[in-house]
This record gives sequence, structure tokens and C-alpha cells, in this order.
Amino acid sequence: MNRKLRQVAWIIVVLMSLNACAWFQSQEEKPADQLIRDGMDNYNDGKYTQAIEDFEKLRDWYPFSKYAILAELKVADAYYNLKKYEDAVFAYDQFEKLHPRNDAIPYVLYRIGRCYFNQIDTVDRDQTAAWKALDGFDRLTTLFPDSSYARLAEGHMVDCYKSLAGHDYYVGVYYYRSRHYKAALERFKSIIINYPDVGIHKDAMNYIANCEALISQMEAGEDTDRN
Repeated sequence: MNRKLRQVAWIIVVLMSLNACAWFQSQEEKPADQLIRDGMDNYNDGKYTQAIEDFEKLRDWYPFSKYAILAELKVADAYYNLKKYEDAVFAYDQFEKLHPRNDAIPYVLYRIGRCYFNQIDTVDRDQTAAWKALDGFDRLTTLFPDSSYARLAEGHMVDCYKSLAGHDYYVGVYYYRSRHYKAALERFKSIIINYPDVGIHKDAMNYIANCEALISQMEAGEDTDRN
């Protein structure tokens, strides 16, 4: 009797295991159209982490699906919306490399620029993000000058120039007040040479004139001391 009970119990365990495996398999191996629907629903609801999971499953399980390219792009967009800009840039870069002729490339280049643009700090801080944003927007406007995204990029480029020129101006004023007039002069000249006028050329020119006058006075004083 005990032996029969054990056999029955074993059969029940096996059947339950098979049913569980079938259930998990059905849950995991969703068709591509279901994954894209789930991904877009999660994305539109602001559930970006879940959306990334759906899109990545679609991309990995069904690389030749008609939805695969969209899934790749939406992974990047989801990272962007999560403000995970490093991951977003990587995903957008991969998209550009894999699909260089895709109609979404102007949008992709714009988003790459925006990833850096969104990280621009105040003028007293490092301006690496501003340089990278400017480079990204410049690529877009050069490659796709007639794109609507190029027009958006042009406006952001002005803000990049303001940040970069503002940084040189900030450093220049610091050197000027510290009486390091030659170092200050180089910074103010850089504003005139390297950036379009974003509202500080006039002030920079005034500082240039003052620096040159003070440098001349200092050099004249040194000559007098030597004589």
C-alpha cells in the first residue's frame, strides 16, 4: 500500500512539474507581436524599466522580426527617459551602426546630442558635456541639414556656445581679478576667436583692452626697474 501511495505521489509531482514548466515556458516565450505590445504599453505608461525588458527580449529572441528595429530604438528611448544617458548613448550609437540608412537616424543623432546637452553644468564647472553635445548637434546639421531635428539642434547649439563662452569668460574674470592678466587675455581672446557672439563679445573686448593696457604697464615697469 505504501508503495502504491509513493507511486501515485510521484506521478502527481511529475505532472505538476510538467505543468509548471509549460506555464513558465508560455510566460517567457511570448510571440514578437505580444512583446512589442507589452513594451509599448509599459513605455507609454512610463514603466521604462519593464519596457526595456520587453524590447530586449524581442530584440534577442526575434532578431529578424519586423518589430526588432523598433525595439532597438525604444530601448534607447527608454534609457533616455530614465535619464540613464550613458546607456542611452550606447544604445543610440549601436542603432546608428547597425542601421546607418534608417529614416530614424536624424532623430537618433539628435537624441545623442540631447543626452550630452541635458548634462551640461553651470559655467564654473567642467564643460565636457557641452563640447560633446555641440559635436553631436554639428554632425546632425552637417549630415541632415534639412531635417526638422537639425533645426532643433541649431537652437541647442546656441546654448552650447553660451555655456562654453561663459566658461571662458568666468575663468578669464577669475584670472583678471587675480592679476594674472596674460592668462586672462588668452581666455577673453578665445571667446572672440572660437565662439559666435552669444551676448558677451562686447564685455570680452573691454577686458581684452584692459588686459593689454595692464600688461603694457607691467612690462614698462619691468623695463624701468632693469634700467
